[in-house]
Amino acid sequence: MIESPAVLIVNTASRRGREDFDRARESLTGLGVDLRAAHAVEDPSTLPSVVKDAIDAGARTIVLGGGDGTVSSVAPYLCETGVVLGLLPTGTANDLARTLGLPTDLIKACENVAQGKVVDVDLGVVGDDKFLNVSSIGLAVGVTKQLNPKLKKRLGALAYPVATIKAYRRFQTFSARLEFPDGDHDDVELDDLLQLAVANGRFYGGGAVVAPNAGIDDHLLDVYAIPRGTPWQRWQVARHFVSGVFTESDHVYHVTTRNVRVSTEPGQAINVDGELSARTPEVFGIVEGGLRVVVPVDASVGVADVGARQRARSH
Repeated sequence: MIESPAVLIVNTASRRGREDFDRARESLTGLGVDLRAAHAVEDPSTLPSVVKDAIDAGARTIVLGGGDGTVSSVAPYLCETGVVLGLLPTGTANDLARTLGLPTDLIKACENVAQGKVVDVDLGVVGDDKFLNVSSIGLAVGVTKQLNPKLKKRLGALAYPVATIKAYRRFQTFSARLEFPDGDHDDVELDDLLQLAVANGRFYGGGAVVAPNAGIDDHLLDVYAIPRGTPWQRWQVARHFVSGVFTESDHVYHVTTRNVRVSTEPGQAINVDGELSARTPEVFGIVEGGLRVVVPVDASVGVADVGARQRARSH
């Protein structure tokens, strides 16, 4: 059960906008959720301040309507506060919703907020930023630049492959050095890379799987790097990209860790959950169980034996 009082905050710039806000408020009230206030936010840049003000005013649950970018923009203000996040996925990709096993239907998502269970999940950290899904370097940055709001509204989830094709045509490879402060892996130099990613969650990019066993509650980051390779190797990676099986290829570098320092040549922008807010060199880490979220009662998120999972993933 969520904690009261709750505050509803909806990013009305996310696709269905004001209609989602009105339906969510009506549904949550009908389900008996104790809403202290409800805010329809038209300017996404003000979302962090709206959330912060709600917490300062005593909210114990933030019911947030929006996409992955909306959640990522406010996650730092929820991290390690004990305030519960109830997510209403109204964005384009909704990768965090997939990771948490949330329904994407608005009314069913409201029912989950009212009737679900509260669990702890991890947040990734890069510099001063926190992320829930993934931070990427390389091709994903180009995709983000191509993925404008008009394209997302017009094509929905199809905007991601369209933006990827556009970005690939202009892309230049890069080299990277990965250093592991905990000594759990040897430092490594990687050349001619298309993409390097550090992932906290399981899904990203509109439904692609980070790795077959990746989870948002295992206290581990998944790090993978994809070299340009031959056309055949690129085809093999692309063919298995959505399932995450590509990380098992000999062509792809993949490890799990808690901390990694990444430097690149030339310097690269870092896509942090869809926002270009950092640059290499940078250190990536994790906040274990730093965010409380509402998930379905039968969800496996947040109930795993973390120790057993980490041992299994290290083999």
